Amino acid sequence: MKRTLLFLLLFLLAVPLGAQMDYHRRIPPMPYARIDRNQLQFPGGDAPTFETFLRKLDTLLLTGQGDVRILHIGDSHIQAGTWTNTFRKNLLSLRYGIDGGRGFVFPFAAAGTHTPMGYQSSYTGTWSSSRCLRPETVMGLSGMTVSTVDTATVTLDLAPSDRGLWDTRYMFRSVDVLGYGDLEPVVLLDREKIHGRLQDERWHFELPYFTDRVQIGFESFPGKYTIKGVYLDRPEEGLTVSEVGVNGAQTSSFLKCEDFTRDLKMVKPDLVIFSLGINDLQGSSFEARRFVTNFSKLVQLVRHANPDCAFLFTTCSDTRKNGRTNPFGAQARDTFKEIAAGSGAALWDLFEIMGGEGSMEAWVRNGLASQDYIHFTQAGYTVLGDLLFNALMDSYYRFSAASTALK
Repeated sequence: MKRTLLFLLLFLLAVPLGAQMDYHRRIPPMPYARIDRNQLQFPGGDAPTFETFLRKLDTLLLTGQGDVRILHIGDSHIQAGTWTNTFRKNLLSLRYGIDGGRGFVFPFAAAGTHTPMGYQSSYTGTWSSSRCLRPETVMGLSGMTVSTVDTATVTLDLAPSDRGLWDTRYMFRSVDVLGYGDLEPVVLLDREKIHGRLQDERWHFELPYFTDRVQIGFESFPGKYTIKGVYLDRPEEGLTVSEVGVNGAQTSSFLKCEDFTRDLKMVKPDLVIFSLGINDLQGSSFEARRFVTNFSKLVQLVRHANPDCAFLFTTCSDTRKNGRTNPFGAQARDTFKEIAAGSGAALWDLFEIMGGEGSMEAWVRNGLASQDYIHFTQAGYTVLGDLLFNALMDSYYRFSAASTALK
């Protein structure tokens, strides 16, 4: 009997999505929202690159084989971490053993700002920092840098104290430090000092065993070193979901990062989700043409790194400014449709799903958004992660069913 129950459990863990009765995450009752409109749209019609992404995801979920990489790029909504972390955990729950590594991270603590939900960072010594809003150093994908001339260290811990009992434990066995300078980065693992090799402006380290925590220090003083980001990986293929978020970032901010495409070539995402734009709407006017131009340039930068990359744009949420509903939300939503159509991309209309113009008031009243009427609470970002997951899985399920019917 015990062996039968064990076999049944293992079977259910390995069942591909298409065979499951209901893959949706439960959304709390939200009569003020338009949950019935939670779906991906394709304003430009056919989206070949998105179908390519779905095909790779289908192979991974059905067979456990393949490497699928997703990158979520945005502003403070993404630096908060909960939105992407929820989305990541939901995807990894679809099939046991498909964790492909934690991916791209950054030592936010050394920059004097908060680390996204899901991991922790800390530091010793003296660091200076810069953001892509007004860059003072050469920047890359993270949109941030931290620099030191000290015997300083940064530590990245993927098992934070607030990790739940059933949360995925992200382990890795290789570390890539993206940056530049005179100093030589070294990995300090327990009592062992590990030296790496320099590869195209990044130091690559192979670790002797799997771990969920790493400390990075330096040698070859005197000198200076600037960290642009860190990539944590494991030898197995699988699903990797990374996030890049910078508080206050606008659509123009990442265009100021000279090494954006260089760093992307290492990450090589199959799908980029853009959740940018809310800070472009906070002025006295909305420049739709500049909005379109900036996103077009970002798409081209990504395509230089991976011509087959798919794109998903999330529209800006409803917000309030100066005590009134922001008048640019609906206009920006329509502009996003134009951008998605021109890029052959998918569109997730958060503005419409949350209830349209004036809906932020209800989200605040129900504890899902904060009193600044711009950001969401942790519970609200969790809802966003579940909604985005449900919408993506609906598109995947239709694709999988259509593919099966054609065979």
